[in-house]
Amino acid sequence: MKAIRLLLVDDDPLVRSGLRLMLGGADDVEIVGEAADGEAALTLAGTLRPDVVLMDIRMPVLDGLAATERLRAREDAPEIVVLTTFHADEQVLRALRAGAAGFVLKDASPADILGAVRSVAAGDPVLSPAVTRQLMTHAAASGREERTAAARARIGELAEREREVAIEVGRGKSNAQIAATLYMSLPTVKTHVSRVMTKLDLDNRVQIALLVHDAGLLDEA
Repeated sequence: MKAIRLLLVDDDPLVRSGLRLMLGGADDVEIVGEAADGEAALTLAGTLRPDVVLMDIRMPVLDGLAATERLRAREDAPEIVVLTTFHADEQVLRALRAGAAGFVLKDASPADILGAVRSVAAGDPVLSPAVTRQLMTHAAASGREERTAAARARIGELAEREREVAIEVGRGKSNAQIAATLYMSLPTVKTHVSRVMTKLDLDNRVQIALLVHDAGLLDEA
């Protein structure tokens, strides 16, 4: 099995050292490099081609938010997991809107951090339903009114069944749970999720969930 190529980005050398110790022993992970700021991360990502980037947010030169936005705009963008000390923070939300696949706390267990790396490498976001609800609450407190009209207009581009699937994604449900709720086959759910992301120009399920919340669809359902 091909190892997951991982880039560590944090301005604290002790954090990077700890991450290397925690993750370096995994058979399916190869730490290909380290960066102390976002600018260096952009350069290394271009040459090292990581599959996943563990990205701190608060860094000198170029912060992790700007680095995430620029990395995710690239054609062969790596998956990004945000490293943070906060469960729900405006900068974490902005990173998720920019295309980060999820976040992990810096004090999370080695197993949780490794699990996050493996999940996003496999195409699965790293947000539990409980964390999703917390983020949505934080989003509501940070100017949701300004985004509602734009979000509703985008959701309006979806067919009815795509809209229903998007709402269930917004509730934090897995594809299997959505299939059971909407009486669809699993392949059909996967197809609808892919179509939603394509139509709305989104990178992952996290962005679908945030858009559904911005549109106020969970309040109506």
